[in-house]
Amino acid sequence: MGDIYIYMLIILAGLAITDLVVGVSNDAVNFLNSAIGSKAISFKTIMIIASLGIALGALSSSGMMEVARKGIFNPGEFYFDEIMIVFMAVMITDVLLLDFFNSMGLPTSTTVSIVFELLGAAVCMSLLKIGESETETFLDLGKYIASDTAIEIVSGILLSVVIAFTIGALVQFLSRLMLTFNYSKRPAFLAGIFGGLSLTSLYYFILVKGLKGADLGALNFIFDYTTEVYTTLGYGFIFWLVFSLIYVYVLKWDIYKLIIILGTFGLAMAFAGNDLVNFIGVPIGAYDAYNVWSAAGSPADFAMDALAGQLPSQRWLLLLAGVVMVLTLWFSSKAQAVVKTSVDLARQDSGTERFKSNALSRYLVRYSILAAEGVQRIMPAKASAYISKRFEKAPSLGIVSKNADKPAFDYVRASVNLMVASILISLATSYKLPLSTTYVTFMVAMGTSLADKAWGTESAVYRIAGVLNVIGGWFFTAFSAFTAAAIFAYIIYWGGFYAIIGLVVLAVVLITRSFIMHKRSQTQQKVTDELQKAESNTIQGIIEESSETVATVFKRARDMYSNTLEGLITQDLGSLKSGRKATKKLAVEIDGLRNNIYFFIKNLDEKSIGASKFYIDVLGHLQDISQSLEYISRSSTDHINNNHKSLKFTQIKDLKEIIERIQKIFDDSKKIFKSKEFSGLEKIIYEKRELLQLVDSKIEKQVKRTKNTDESPKNTTLYFGLLLETRDLMNVTIQVAEQYYSEYDASRFDNEESE
Repeated sequence: MGDIYIYMLIILAGLAITDLVVGVSNDAVNFLNSAIGSKAISFKTIMIIASLGIALGALSSSGMMEVARKGIFNPGEFYFDEIMIVFMAVMITDVLLLDFFNSMGLPTSTTVSIVFELLGAAVCMSLLKIGESETETFLDLGKYIASDTAIEIVSGILLSVVIAFTIGALVQFLSRLMLTFNYSKRPAFLAGIFGGLSLTSLYYFILVKGLKGADLGALNFIFDYTTEVYTTLGYGFIFWLVFSLIYVYVLKWDIYKLIIILGTFGLAMAFAGNDLVNFIGVPIGAYDAYNVWSAAGSPADFAMDALAGQLPSQRWLLLLAGVVMVLTLWFSSKAQAVVKTSVDLARQDSGTERFKSNALSRYLVRYSILAAEGVQRIMPAKASAYISKRFEKAPSLGIVSKNADKPAFDYVRASVNLMVASILISLATSYKLPLSTTYVTFMVAMGTSLADKAWGTESAVYRIAGVLNVIGGWFFTAFSAFTAAAIFAYIIYWGGFYAIIGLVVLAVVLITRSFIMHKRSQTQQKVTDELQKAESNTIQGIIEESSETVATVFKRARDMYSNTLEGLITQDLGSLKSGRKATKKLAVEIDGLRNNIYFFIKNLDEKSIGASKFYIDVLGHLQDISQSLEYISRSSTDHINNNHKSLKFTQIKDLKEIIERIQKIFDDSKKIFKSKEFSGLEKIIYEKRELLQLVDSKIEKQVKRTKNTDESPKNTTLYFGLLLETRDLMNVTIQVAEQYYSEYDASRFDNEESE
């Protein structure tokens, strides 16, 4: 019998490693987003600092391990075999749930997931025990669940959202009042004061409060001198203030970079200290339970009262987990997608927004504007003018950066993000409260971005919609975690070890499938030619730069058009759906180029107005091409998806002739734009006009067929739509070619005149 539990412990160990990998991929956003978003230090340096923080923080998490084994349920009410079922169901659920969110590129709370998984599995097991009892009823459920502790944990998690957002906004508002956006021009002593306060906070709450519970062996004597809070803070502030002033005045170094470096280290350490329980707390609880059960002689019915008491910490397991977390941080590509979501929602400048607005975000923005106007009316004019002046953006140098890799926000905001989040998480860890690091860091970042007026009228609805989506994902996490863990516990209870094997195999298959799909999407992104923004300020330069984009659009348009119609002819719904995604992606990329027009025009000098008109016209034509491709793809997909009649033989024959001609024209055009030999466009323009005549002849043939034969209405509507949209597609393509040819001809004429 004991062999089964050995196998279960081995499976739990494997799940723990997997959970660490997917968990760190999800939670990397917690301690990387501020440093990455500010571009204060190189990415490699960020990773090294975060790795050191994680390694040290893993040692401080020993006290948090108690939450997994006694924080949600009363272990004394369960037998050993029942506890093992709960732990096994929790770990399988956790791995699958976190991998799902990572694949979606959304940050979710590992704390919420583990808490509600433990709650769901424990409730399920409790109800099964109640159902088998002749004396107990549903009202006895409270005997099995540690309701007071569970409610404290859940309410603390929810309350952290409000606290983190509020404190983040308040501290950022005060910091910006003191330092302004032009902080590098402010008196150096202000930077020293800000540095003193920031470093004191990081010193006390990270090193003193955060590491005090760590089992550091001989080094524990360090904390004997930090028992007096006010004394420690007072002396700490004096030391760090003097240090900051020397750093700024004498060494002439950037104190904000130092805060970001130490803040990243501290936040990574706080993350490991608080969140390690989410990944290995359950397996360690199972290991402790097995040791207690084995020491008692492995009885059949053995109550797990011992789990409610103090058990020795498994320091070697904590160190091993820290190593796995560090390796994951370096080698996980999914973490980057999750980081991008948080950075995009907090960035200072407007641009292409990831999320679409919804009714609730529009409602909140509309009434927030009204409330702000009301506050503005009652505020004294001098106070209002003073605050507005402090929040004026630093003057631009005349050139607006179009680089997508530019900093999302400045050093001051990054410093506040790291300082406030570190303090809140470390404070919770010192009280052994599993605060959601995702909730805290995300909401602090949102609060500071709001205080910094990053959510302007052009971006607020999209940013708020993004925040609502992420928060909605957290509630979905709670519901999914509770339900799935309860279901898995029920299956394992009745299916035994065979059910465990089946569920583990299912988890392996799904995670492997997710890994393969993620790798495939990465490969496709590398293979797919991305559209490039133009940066030149002359027509000749725009022709050179944008010709690459036009060549890319022609190449992708050729593939989309031919693949869509081939899929329609063969009634291949999978191919049609893939084509639909491709057309949507092209449309989004072209929209991104159009959204960049503001920055493009800002960079032009007065002599280059013609270049802006040329580029705007080009982008307008490319958008028309994408819209035609979207219509052709959508109508073809809907036709097959609704099981309408297939195309007739004569229609297929005509379409294949058109496909062949269009492929040649797009291929020739792509080569010309790629090589920038625009003299060949004259021939292409002539060929495209011939194709238009061919399409018109096919339309006339279909009209005659419709009048003389019994045609399907849906079939006829689709076919006419395809031909008409093909004609529009070719018309726009001709306009692009003619535009480039005329500008090329004019510039060649100007060159001859100058000679």
